[in-house]
Amino acid sequence: MIKLVLILSILISIEVMAEKTADNITVSALETCSTDPMTGFFRDGYCHTNYRDHGTHVVCAIMTDEFLEFTKSQGNDLSTPKPEYRFPGLKDGDKWCLCALRWKEAYNNDKAPNVDLNATNIKALDFINKTTLEEFKTE
Repeated sequence: MIKLVLILSILISIEVMAEKTADNITVSALETCSTDPMTGFFRDGYCHTNYRDHGTHVVCAIMTDEFLEFTKSQGNDLSTPKPEYRFPGLKDGDKWCLCALRWKEAYNNDKAPNVDLNATNIKALDFINKTTLEEFKTE
């Protein structure tokens, strides 16, 4: 039993390390998206993902009032604080790891926020064309 627990512990450690080593869409090391507010599926400041991240939170987006209103109208209120989840609520200018499909939905509705390409996980390219993301890059 102890050996099984040790093996599972090692496997989990390997999985966590693999989750936290990713490239961005420019195929260099993924950079921090935001630590204030703390973002990411793992709340580590990066747009890391794995099989448990069903929303695929991989696009480092710079919030705008227009996008925040749009996503709220779609049932995903990102602007209202939720202290019970240690979520401060987002405001114009905040960076946040968005679900790839939410960003794409906003794009399809002319509400897409700009993105930080260096902090956007390469996994975003499974959902969004690279050229499209590049049109929304920040300098």
